[in-house]
Amino acid sequence: MSWFLSWLPAVAVGVFSALVLQKLCFPYFWTDLLFLWKVVRYGVKLELFGLMSSVRTVLDRFMEQAQRIPDKPFVIYDGSVHTYREVDRRSNRLAHVFLRQLKLKKGDCVALLMSNEPDFLNVWFGLAKVGCSVAFLNTNIRSRSLLHCFSCCGARTLIVGSDLVDSLDDILLEDNIQVWTMRRHSEHSKVHTLLDRLDSAPDQPVPAELRATKSLRTPTLYIFTSGTTGLPKAAVITHLQSLKAAAGFWAFGGTEDDVVYIPLPLYHSAASLIGIGGTIELGATCVLKKKFSASQFWNDCRQHDVTIFQYIGELCRYLCNQPKTEMDQDHKVRMGVGNGLRQDVWREFLSRFGNIKMCEVYGSTEGNLCFMNHIGKIGTVGRSNLFYRLLFKYDLVKYDMIKDEVVKDHQGFCQRVNRGETGLLLSKVSSISPFFGYAGSKQLTEKKLMRNVFVKGDAYFNTGDLMAEDQEGFICFRDRVGDTFRWKGENVATTEVTETLGLVDFIQEVNVFGVEVPGHEGRAGMAALIVRPGLTFDGKKLFEHSVRDLPAYARPIFIRLQEVMEMTSTFKQQKFQLVQSGFNPSTISDPLYVLDYRQKSYVPLTEQLYQSIVSGEHKL
Repeated sequence: MSWFLSWLPAVAVGVFSALVLQKLCFPYFWTDLLFLWKVVRYGVKLELFGLMSSVRTVLDRFMEQAQRIPDKPFVIYDGSVHTYREVDRRSNRLAHVFLRQLKLKKGDCVALLMSNEPDFLNVWFGLAKVGCSVAFLNTNIRSRSLLHCFSCCGARTLIVGSDLVDSLDDILLEDNIQVWTMRRHSEHSKVHTLLDRLDSAPDQPVPAELRATKSLRTPTLYIFTSGTTGLPKAAVITHLQSLKAAAGFWAFGGTEDDVVYIPLPLYHSAASLIGIGGTIELGATCVLKKKFSASQFWNDCRQHDVTIFQYIGELCRYLCNQPKTEMDQDHKVRMGVGNGLRQDVWREFLSRFGNIKMCEVYGSTEGNLCFMNHIGKIGTVGRSNLFYRLLFKYDLVKYDMIKDEVVKDHQGFCQRVNRGETGLLLSKVSSISPFFGYAGSKQLTEKKLMRNVFVKGDAYFNTGDLMAEDQEGFICFRDRVGDTFRWKGENVATTEVTETLGLVDFIQEVNVFGVEVPGHEGRAGMAALIVRPGLTFDGKKLFEHSVRDLPAYARPIFIRLQEVMEMTSTFKQQKFQLVQSGFNPSTISDPLYVLDYRQKSYVPLTEQLYQSIVSGEHKL
């Protein structure tokens, strides 16, 4: 005993020294380990469900919650409260209508074109209960893109929100697609109403075997994303992806006592998969907004005791731009979950609105990799470490911005960057990190993959994002590459804009890219044009064409007229120098124009107008 006691001080000193050393050299060790252990346990549970052929989906979880907490508010919308039981029963009635009147059957795909409202969820769940996959359509898309969305996911039925019926194009109504709306009456002869049939439908569940699935890898949703192609791509969302996304709030520390604020569009994966799915997983309550309102945001949070909100970088900037009040820190919000939050906005947001944990999440809708900033370090999108790398294989490789291509060694393989350097983020495709691709096109799926990256036969998902990883393992977003940029919270596919502008009679060639504008997130669209010989630039005609055929976020803000379009050595349009040049008329000799909604035209960009844009006086 005395021998043990004599050694006790030495052991205590050793343990203390080890803890100090760990704190100094590996300050995030235990936080990383506990967070990853939590995530891994959830993943193992999903795999066990799959092995036991007892797949439990997000819908199953919702129905469990409707039994467990039937009278708890599930959705609060525009002052009305919808409990778990009410949403369950209304979606049951819709499921019966889908089976009897619409003649839908298990395995069908149905397109959903609706704004944020409770019936978006009722229709979604009702379709899932009869075994249908659902394609979420972006409410901004136009006729050609809309028809493309139908064809690539195989949908022959469209359910449209009551507020969007009048915006349907005649071309859609004539294309042998059955259209149903949540209106009680329709002025369109080819648009059928659901509400009359809903009143007489039973609210009892439809047979459970209709929604049952034997594989986590069965597609359940199609969410459209812009990419390097001209038209939206239907990302395949399986039950596995839905369940992983639904665990996001829980992984960050969310509980059933939380109230989640969802101001983002439900057709995006952030709101539907993370927001609604996460609310269901917790058994929490969500406040759903039709559209985000910066002036109403904090009033809503105070009224409903919101504790978690979803954001994109733009959203937080809009909140910071609101007039300051004495009530700025009078709220119960403790956590924000989202992406794209710039460092300066992040700091200003915390300074003004209080100690809110901002949890950045990085990952594309269709991607096979996710970073989560569980530490909350400002300016980083996620956190990596030894444990993470053992499970999820990713690499940052050298990328030549001028040539717009990866840098390869003499053997033709990619080269990894050093810590702290910027590189293209690639994620290895494996059984742990599968890539499910896009519906309707194996070519598009294959185009998103890079093969023979480091060894013959390997395959990596190309994120298209330039990232950097610092010495502590924090991941920082640097830029996007290729033919996509982000503006107003949306991905803009430059090829789609190029093809649309190319239809204007006086335009010979188009090169679309994004330029940075001070005080704005993402990049504003800019198009370099060559005018056809013998014709002249017509700002009014280009304005009319852009407004008619492009969603608001995709319309070029700036126009640059050129005589010759520069090309890369591989005959791609040169974008790098154009992006670097920006839109400053004092440094660019080419004629410049800017989109002007008041004059309904593209007008000359003068030095005075440029200064008002840079200062923020002129709103884009």
